[in-house]
Amino acid sequence: MSEKTSTVDTAGVRLGPEDISLVVDGARPLTPESVAAVTAVCDTAEDRAGRGRVVLQVGGVPDSTWTGELTVSLVSKWERALRRLERLPATTIALADGDCGGTALDAMLAADYRIATASVRLVVPVGDGATWPGMALYRLAQHGASAAAIRRAVLFGTPVEATDALALHLVDELTEDVAGALATVARRAGAVSGTELALRRQLMADAATTSFEEALGVHLAAVDRTLRRAAGAAS
Repeated sequence: MSEKTSTVDTAGVRLGPEDISLVVDGARPLTPESVAAVTAVCDTAEDRAGRGRVVLQVGGVPDSTWTGELTVSLVSKWERALRRLERLPATTIALADGDCGGTALDAMLAADYRIATASVRLVVPVGDGATWPGMALYRLAQHGASAAAIRRAVLFGTPVEATDALALHLVDELTEDVAGALATVARRAGAVSGTELALRRQLMADAATTSFEEALGVHLAAVDRTLRRAAGAAS
């Protein structure tokens, strides 16, 4: 399998003054510094209370030796940092290019909106005769465990090609105009931010496992807050 480890060229991508950018290079092994970088982004985004976006530049895949220095403790800290990332009170946008695996795939799957070039391939790393069993497998399966492309990726490490990734909603759009796509999604995403954005993510995630009766109270509470804010803005 050929591997392309370059990340998206962000030349021409315009970030707002409060936007936060993070490069996640999947070709590099997971380290404590990787966890610290995501944690720092989360700290900044939470301090800004929903102002601005988090833009993740992701690409690259690890080689066969990438697990050599890993420990369960480090992987646990990484997964918890990603969980925090996907619960931020800010829109998270991933820009993906080429082969995308390891930490790059992890970060991409945690983003709200995923922009990819046509050359993207999503790669579950293989080492010691098995695919890496991290939470990327969980997130991939949530999108469609019965889909052939996802099943092959999880079981055998077969890359998910760009067209399959789009069809399976693993990416939101394929484009060669990354800057233009980012500007467009920024306009679309500007209507909701802060804790309300985080809450709607949670409501959507809970819908798959929560009964109507159990969900109703939480949704009505959210409706009540929305109506109160609207009344306050109108007065």
